[in-house]
Amino acid sequence: MRDARGMFVGTLAAIQRYPVKSLRPQALDGARIERDGIPGDRTEALFVRAGAQRVGKTYRGKENDRLHLISETSDARDAAAGRGVDVEVRGGERFFDAAPISLVIDCWLDALSRHVGYAVEWQRFRPNFFVRGGGNFALLESALVGATLSIGHANFAVRSPILRCVVPTYDPYSSGKDPAVLRFIANERENVMGIYCDVVAPGEVRVGDAVVRSDA
Repeated sequence: MRDARGMFVGTLAAIQRYPVKSLRPQALDGARIERDGIPGDRTEALFVRAGAQRVGKTYRGKENDRLHLISETSDARDAAAGRGVDVEVRGGERFFDAAPISLVIDCWLDALSRHVGYAVEWQRFRPNFFVRGGGNFALLESALVGATLSIGHANFAVRSPILRCVVPTYDPYSSGKDPAVLRFIANERENVMGIYCDVVAPGEVRVGDAVVRSDA
């Protein structure tokens, strides 16, 4: 399916930002996307001061499987202290893993959901954008690398697929875990789920906007 701009990918179904890296996200109805991403996204992070091998590095979901349930930095410090780790909060920059925008499309989850026997929550993958794919959209992440995606009044260049760690095994709403999620992604999807994007044209985006792959 195509519109005047190119191939219709789907509809923007959710926007999320993560004020503190690894902590609970905030849902947004819309945002003005800047060159460095969504304002307020990953502008703070926890850094290890003592008690773990990652001294001077970020304290993340890999190190504490409860961080995604926590909103306040004071509670996160307490949670770390409960595991013998002293952390501090740092700000003043962006703490992205690789790129300012991450995106997941629902059809990429379909085979995973069939494998584990339930609808896998997209929130496990902590994207900035979640997209409901159009009926005919079936491209994998690798096929979008180098493409330009138009969403609302902003344009994004797809940089790379996202390689996954243990975090998607965590239930986004509880302390539960499902190792089968990561096993399937590693064995059947080359450990990939989602794409990283750079902002090439800032602008407003809103839930409900069309997502279009521009013609080459």
